[in-house]
Amino acid sequence: MPNLRKSKSIRFISAVASAALVLAGCGSGQQAAAPASGSEAPTGDVTVFAAASLTETFTQLGEDFEAAHPGTKVKFNFGGSSALAQQLNQGAPADVFASAAPANMKQVTDTKTITDAPRTFAKNKLAIAVPKGNPGKIAGLADFANAGKKIALCAEQVPCGAASKKVFELAKVTPAPDTLEQDVKAVLTKVSLGEVDGALVYQTDVKASGDKVEGIEFAESAQAVNDYPIASLAKAPNAATAKAFVDFVLSDKGRTVLSAAGFDNP
Repeated sequence: MPNLRKSKSIRFISAVASAALVLAGCGSGQQAAAPASGSEAPTGDVTVFAAASLTETFTQLGEDFEAAHPGTKVKFNFGGSSALAQQLNQGAPADVFASAAPANMKQVTDTKTITDAPRTFAKNKLAIAVPKGNPGKIAGLADFANAGKKIALCAEQVPCGAASKKVFELAKVTPAPDTLEQDVKAVLTKVSLGEVDGALVYQTDVKASGDKVEGIEFAESAQAVNDYPIASLAKAPNAATAKAFVDFVLSDKGRTVLSAAGFDNP
């Protein structure tokens, strides 16, 4: 009988020890499965609000980002920076904001909608755009004051409009626009369709239009360069992927794509 009691005791202790090891193993397995804070791999959808002048480059960067991070999907809302800022301040769901000017980014940062400090990722300047062949015989900024010419400009509240206002002041020219558009792509469309004789758009837009539009440089554009800031949003539905996309735009790969499109490095 003593030997039997001893045997049962040994078996009981062994069972308790085994159960403890199993529980410990389960606990360590759960800890290993949880990703460390800040080290989450990009995954899922990310929504980017971006200035209209970034349409071609960000579309390319979105495709490159998805290829580099399988399981991600970049969705864009392109438009005038002022309109995008207003939408964000009204609660539109988004993860990233890329503006064509610091002033419109500030509209969002002032409401604490931005998580991190915005970072400048590119610069851009204006150029005169005319239809192929320049049928309206536009030679320079002075022609924008000619009531006999059909002229398109961006509205002053959007970055390309604010920059246009500055260059006209520098050139001492009072423009006589026939139409004011809410983003630069709308202005470019007027030119490419031949609906106007000339317009002011970004140098990158002229390049993106291919052979549909011709560009004319002018000296004052160097004094009205637009900085492009980018930032992730405080209430981003996908914060980890938002940060990864911002980092991707700021990376060497991002700068290569932006430079090829005609943007200047910050």
